[in-house]
Amino acid sequence: MTTDPNPKKSNGENSEQSTQKAPLKDSNKKKDEKKDEDLSDEDLALKQQLELCVERAQDVEPGVQKLALESMRQEIRTSTSSMTSVPKPLKFLRPHYGTLKTYIETMEDSELKKYLADILSVLALTMSVEGERESLKYRLLGSEGDIGSWGHEYVRNLAGEISQEYAEKQDSEDLQMDELMELVQQIVTFHMKHNAEPEAVDLLMEVEDLDLLVEHVDTTNYKRTCHYLTSSASYLSGPDDLLVLDIAYRIYLKFKEYPSALRIALSLNKLKYVKQMFTSCEDIQLKKQFCYILARHGVDFMLDDDMVADDDDREACQDIINNLKLTEGYLNLARDIEVMEPKSPEDIYKVHLIDGRASAGANVDSARQNLASTFVNAFVNAGFGQDNLMTVPSDSSSGGSTGSWLFKNKEHGKASAAASLGMILSWDVDNGLAQLDKYFHSSDNHVIAGALLGVGIVNCSVNHDCDPALAVLSDYINNEDPTIRIGAIMGLGLAYAGTQNDQIQQKLIPILWDTKAPLDVIAFAGISLGLVFVGSCNDDVAQSIILALMERSEAELGEPLTRLLSLGLGLLYLGKQERVEATAEVSKTFHEKIRKYCNMILLSCAYAGTGNVLKVQHFLGKCSQHLEKGETHQGPAVLGIAMVAMSEELGLDMSIRSLEHLLQYGEQNIRRAVPLALGLLCISNPKVNVMDTLSRLSHDTDSEVAMAATISLGLIGAGTNNARIAGMLRNLSSYYYKEASLLFCVRIAQGVVHMGKGLLTLAPYHSERFLLSPTALAGLVVLLHACLDMKSLILGKYHYVLYYLSLAMKPRMLMTVDENQKPLSVPVRVGQAVDVVGQAGRPKTITGFQTHLTPVLLAAGTFPFHPFLKDL
Repeated sequence: MTTDPNPKKSNGENSEQSTQKAPLKDSNKKKDEKKDEDLSDEDLALKQQLELCVERAQDVEPGVQKLALESMRQEIRTSTSSMTSVPKPLKFLRPHYGTLKTYIETMEDSELKKYLADILSVLALTMSVEGERESLKYRLLGSEGDIGSWGHEYVRNLAGEISQEYAEKQDSEDLQMDELMELVQQIVTFHMKHNAEPEAVDLLMEVEDLDLLVEHVDTTNYKRTCHYLTSSASYLSGPDDLLVLDIAYRIYLKFKEYPSALRIALSLNKLKYVKQMFTSCEDIQLKKQFCYILARHGVDFMLDDDMVADDDDREACQDIINNLKLTEGYLNLARDIEVMEPKSPEDIYKVHLIDGRASAGANVDSARQNLASTFVNAFVNAGFGQDNLMTVPSDSSSGGSTGSWLFKNKEHGKASAAASLGMILSWDVDNGLAQLDKYFHSSDNHVIAGALLGVGIVNCSVNHDCDPALAVLSDYINNEDPTIRIGAIMGLGLAYAGTQNDQIQQKLIPILWDTKAPLDVIAFAGISLGLVFVGSCNDDVAQSIILALMERSEAELGEPLTRLLSLGLGLLYLGKQERVEATAEVSKTFHEKIRKYCNMILLSCAYAGTGNVLKVQHFLGKCSQHLEKGETHQGPAVLGIAMVAMSEELGLDMSIRSLEHLLQYGEQNIRRAVPLALGLLCISNPKVNVMDTLSRLSHDTDSEVAMAATISLGLIGAGTNNARIAGMLRNLSSYYYKEASLLFCVRIAQGVVHMGKGLLTLAPYHSERFLLSPTALAGLVVLLHACLDMKSLILGKYHYVLYYLSLAMKPRMLMTVDENQKPLSVPVRVGQAVDVVGQAGRPKTITGFQTHLTPVLLAAGTFPFHPFLKDL
């Protein structure tokens, strides 16, 4: 036995400790007493009652236990407080959470244990350690009663814990989730009844059971639910985005909201869904509305007996889909707002508003200026069918003043002049072909080439029953003269863009294989095939273009025209994402001069309009490299950023900021592409910050940067008649009055800004920015890639690539018609669109609106609303 050598010391320490402990206990007691004193009599009574309940809940007598637990449940459920503080029963029960947790472990399975588990599940809302998921644990132990009776915050917390639990079980491959899914059912039911549709959708996305949503929506909440689904789709990665849209389609179909369902079917690019719409719907007037939506999107779609039974109705509907009514509606709008009077280039230039220097330079390179006036005249009077240069009544059989303007252009300029007649007569096939016919008898090959291109432009976006474009153009495809061949090939590409017409494939593929054909003919054949089969992933066409690229000599691979051939390949995969991978791998086997360029084009086209952040980062990574001169693939990478990010506003604004950084730190070839990328991001939507950036760049010391910025100023203001951009361009025309090339670009931009006298748009997105027209985007992309090498193409003899804009030109109008498709004036409110996704209640979707009678013009970001007009 051992004894303590220093007992006094030991006892002294113990006594010292005991004297220290006692005051601590006393101080805690005093604090509790003070807290109790701070409470009101009512709160103090509640606290004492709950403490008594906790004590009695551990009683051996089941009757006493049940009474205590019922009392606690009642107090928690009926407690109310402000949103910023914890309910009082939860606050007073906090100290007893550990006690109750310990006690429930000792209880046998019974109804009382479930009662206590329910209470602990609610207490865990404020007491549980993060990551423990005790609220869910006790809920699963508890009763299967009404989950919503514990309050919205409890249900929300439980949903969060369920998503964590599901993710953990997925990783561990423990898929016993029946109890969990029963709980999900209850939560979704609660959310859908209490206007919390976004929370229900989020939970179902987390547990990967979105199908459950279809049975829970009703007539009061399906619109809000679908609005949230369609808006969130652009932020999801594939294939989740397609799944979400598919669910929205099924919900719309369930409630017979056919026009909205049709838009989703077009977004998914599923024509079988479109057929389902026509067979499900029995209202012929609604079917005609479907036809107008299909026509605006540019879908090549044939109706059959099952879709529209009556022959006359079917013919009327097919005419609408084929856009044969487009010119009539467009001219009605023009007459309504009184802009039918033709405008001349001088009306656009407004030389009298600028100082004397510009007028002095008017004679510099007059052929170039006449060519510019040809384009300006074509853009401004597009679709009106009359102008002051090309459609003036002839004075004699020789062609009169029409012929005189044509011959004021030199050589290849005549081709653009003749083709401009096609743009002036856009969408009016019968009248257009009649007026172009006289040029086919010309002895000048350039005039014939222009007329062939004009035929393509007139038929652009219009599908005529007789296929006049194919009949006229196919005779000239194998002509000896390369210019005529290019006119015919380009014309076919424009007339049949997006139709996937097999006859075009049979006629153009042999040109790619023709070893004797000039490079420019092969390049335009590649572009036309890309346009006709845009987004189709057609293997035969892809292999033919790949073969044509592999057969090019090393000298040819450095040519800008060969790069257009790569673009034709890219267009086949427009918006098709991972389906491009096999072709992208093949492109890595190309010659080093074209390999990287082709790869960038394939990726940028495949992910265009997807908003894929990883691809944007990939392109930014390529642009951050400082390479030797002669590398050309960074230009398409910059355009790729814009093509991918243009799908939604947030990504669009972020990419504009990223492009600003590239301007500051990028090499010269990147700086030349940045203005074009900005032009694509804000096309027909003149944002002030982008406008200022482009205005600054239009005075850049590098002439190619200045030219690209000038063209882009035109693109962002395309068809808007924006006064500020018009003023900037007038000042630029004065600034560059001695620079023929730059002045030419200024003139083109002026024409584009006043396109269609302000009635047209180039924006490829429509239907409130929900749908992307592949043919419209393809036309813009071709032009922008041509602008990457402005001097060789647009300022050289291939200036007619500017006519690819006709693919994107669409009237920016809202028109309403009666049962017989005759124009009908209806009052509509037109205002700025407001994002109301996930907002509580029934918020207004537009603000700052004015009431107009249809037809009305719609600017970027504006939205029409009328209680009697569905889904405008």
